[in-house]
Amino acid sequence: MLEGTDLACWRGERAVFAGLSFSVATGGALLLTGPNGAGKSSLLRLVAGLIRPVEGRLAWNGEDAMSDLPAHARRLRYLSHGDALKPSLTARENLDFYARLWGGEVTPALAALGLADLADLPVRVLSSGQKRRLALARLALAPAALWLLDEPTVGLDAASVERLGALLAAHRRGGGIVLAATHLPLPLPDAEELRL
Repeated sequence: MLEGTDLACWRGERAVFAGLSFSVATGGALLLTGPNGAGKSSLLRLVAGLIRPVEGRLAWNGEDAMSDLPAHARRLRYLSHGDALKPSLTARENLDFYARLWGGEVTPALAALGLADLADLPVRVLSSGQKRRLALARLALAPAALWLLDEPTVGLDAASVERLGALLAAHRRGGGIVLAATHLPLPLPDAEELRL
């Protein structure tokens, strides 16, 4: 279980949010919604351990998630706005880098997002939607209990959103947790919503 209690985040001299509490059980999903600048991405960065809360506590199964940041990093995958891909490498080579870090098989991960036919193309020639799918394919490599997704469907067509939906459903069936910041509907049935 992931639980945030009375979390506060500041950017410069401005409070992005304060007194924010939530909990997500195993197999659950939480949609972070609200206008631009409301703190959705900041909350994802905080949960990822990239920024510390000014106040409050983030807990994983009752333990302070921030007390051991390397262990916390191993239990999550964070997909931000940027796709974090090397343009000169092929799609396969990009995924192979992450497979060496985390384990997992590249070919099934490519297939899960409909990228098998593009595996040997350099990323620089891929469309923005194809690049986004390649970034999402990292989720299919090796299990991680917590997925943090920032606008995961940006640039995706309807078929790609369906593929993502299947990936999210399998993750949740296996006991995984999803936190996703979004302005658009996501294929996450029964997700809770936290409006910032």
